[in-house]
Amino acid sequence: MSKRDPYETLGVSKNATADEIKKAYRKQAIKYHPDKNPGDKAAEEHFKEAASAYEILSDPDKKAKYDRFGHNAPGGFGGGGGYQGGGMNMEDIFSQFGDIFGGHFGGGAFGGFGQQRGGRTVKGSNLRVRLKMTLEEIAHGAEKKIKVTKLVRAKGSEYGTCGTCGGNGQVRRVQSTFLGQMQTVTTCPACGGIGQTVSKRAPGSDEHGLVREEVVVPIKIPAGVEEGMQLNISGMGNEAPAGGVPGDLLVVIEEEAHPELRRDGVNLHHEVFISMVDAALGTSIEVPIVAGKAKVKIEPGTQTNHTLRLRGKGLPDVHGRGTGDLFVHVAVWTPTNLSKEEKAALEKLRDSPGMQPKPTAKDKGFFERVKEMFGH
Repeated sequence: MSKRDPYETLGVSKNATADEIKKAYRKQAIKYHPDKNPGDKAAEEHFKEAASAYEILSDPDKKAKYDRFGHNAPGGFGGGGGYQGGGMNMEDIFSQFGDIFGGHFGGGAFGGFGQQRGGRTVKGSNLRVRLKMTLEEIAHGAEKKIKVTKLVRAKGSEYGTCGTCGGNGQVRRVQSTFLGQMQTVTTCPACGGIGQTVSKRAPGSDEHGLVREEVVVPIKIPAGVEEGMQLNISGMGNEAPAGGVPGDLLVVIEEEAHPELRRDGVNLHHEVFISMVDAALGTSIEVPIVAGKAKVKIEPGTQTNHTLRLRGKGLPDVHGRGTGDLFVHVAVWTPTNLSKEEKAALEKLRDSPGMQPKPTAKDKGFFERVKEMFGH
């Protein structure tokens, strides 16, 4: 994949703030997330490319270097020698940028057995599952039990020290060259770096002495989570052979759409239509909140695009920084199927002084709203 401008990749300007850059990356990461695009290689490359772009733009020093020299910055950008588009691998992305999906949420390594230097400590691979949550569950938090099929050490499997590497997980080879003897250290081909091999396999187990088993995992989801966030449940992933430690279970949050409320971070939005009569004379209406209904007052003379704010009726911040609000957007409904009697009644009022438009400074027009929207 050819190198692209990281600003272009994330869709931000060179004057973008750190928060804007982070928000843009999170949007790209969720859009092209492997869970949402299984088997889609193009989406995977976009996912990696966005992570590479964020690696530069989230680091003030790397960002300044790129702004001055572009892709040809002397010494590259570290961690691979420069911005390589989709050159990052998935494990790098989730280990470095897992916090992008939210606070104490984070990613984990994909597949295989992790290990510390020397091959002494073996870690089972992580598991990732998606969990759907309603808006009400998100607002209050939830405790759930999910079924997971994972690898566990089979009863009856026995392990012994690898005879090839002596338990080190690595083998050393010495080769003679014209420069002298050269020593290389590689992962042991017999045990794959584990340091132990299966001396006795239980019936039905794999080459590592593991079998698949369905388990029920209780999890507690904090209030305020968002689409794409990951909850890391330590030690509930696949087990490792030879006395290693289990991997983690990564629970990816999937937010179910609410039929009447639209989410925007911690705030919620609802659109309500009222009649011309109610707009003119005022009324009281009920609007949906996360749990139940709330009564709000429509003042006489309410115009279309008027917004009511219900403080504290939004969602809690996942990091504990307060609660959002509910914004009720009012639209006045113009009838289209009036009866003859209704038309006649309105005709009598057509030229009445009270029926004539008298906008004030607070009644913003279309162009004023556009200017506010774009900050001009």
